[in-house]
Amino acid sequence: MRSKAWLQRNQVVVYAVSVALAAAFGVGLPSAAPLFEASITPVLAVLLYVTFLEIPFVRFREAFTNVRFLGAALGMNFLVVPAVAFALTRVLPAEPAILLGALLVLLTPCVDYVIAFTDLADGDAEQVTAVTPALLLVQFALLPGYLWLFLGDSVAPVISAGPFVEAFLSLIAIPLTLAWLTEALADRATAARRWQAAMGWLPVPAMGATLLVVVASQLPRVADSAGQLLAVVPVYVAFLAVMPVLGRIAAGLFGMDAGEARALVFTSVTRNSLVVLPLALALPAGYELVPAVVVTQTLIELTGMVVLTRAVPAWLVPTAPETAIPGQFRSE
Repeated sequence: MRSKAWLQRNQVVVYAVSVALAAAFGVGLPSAAPLFEASITPVLAVLLYVTFLEIPFVRFREAFTNVRFLGAALGMNFLVVPAVAFALTRVLPAEPAILLGALLVLLTPCVDYVIAFTDLADGDAEQVTAVTPALLLVQFALLPGYLWLFLGDSVAPVISAGPFVEAFLSLIAIPLTLAWLTEALADRATAARRWQAAMGWLPVPAMGATLLVVVASQLPRVADSAGQLLAVVPVYVAFLAVMPVLGRIAAGLFGMDAGEARALVFTSVTRNSLVVLPLALALPAGYELVPAVVVTQTLIELTGMVVLTRAVPAWLVPTAPETAIPGQFRSE
């Protein structure tokens, strides 16, 4: 149990080591990139399974009935974020692959490691987990429309519904169903309880493995396109700076407690780079740069998470937003 607690306390260290190893593979053994790339979906599915398994389904159902948090999360991610993403990407060069890659990742809220980082910041991870299916379904439904609105008719032949459906089934529906079955069996069988306990060790290592295979598979692309990718770095940094503040303001307006407020901040700022990467890899010829644009966001966001997991509970949301700054955002 001590080792498990150590893993939970030192998540950021584990993730940093994973990224460092990925960089070593990406630079020193770029020929292994296809092998890592083929591992992305199964490794990510395992991560989501053990993550869902961490949340008792009784509490999961209770959290899903929190209409206030669900409405705030949907509003931030599908009304506020698109406006911010559109404004920030206006400074990018008129290169279709760069614009598509940046919008693809910025318009899609995270459904995986946002849970771990919310928990690391002492936020309400159960609320984030509960809204995950809704966030994924809505982003799949709205993303083509937003891309058409922001990029025009040229994007229509590029985006296909097939990869979205496959991603939902393999990365959300199946892991969530298996987690529910595991928990149900654990109430009846000793072997299932032991399995569930063993899986409790895996969230942090699984997250590390996911970062390893994603970064190692895509780093050669990033290295080969470094000059073109510099343009998106300020956009991603600005997004990391703006969205936590907007999330904190929204939490105050909704009268959330500190745990919910921190959860709203993290679901507003973290993006779905790991899940949309398979979609980026499925794009046709002429869009080879899109995966590199997506992975660049991953690397910048992970760096930002090191700061935010400390800054959010210590400074941005130290207490409930309605009392964190006297006289501001006081709920009725």
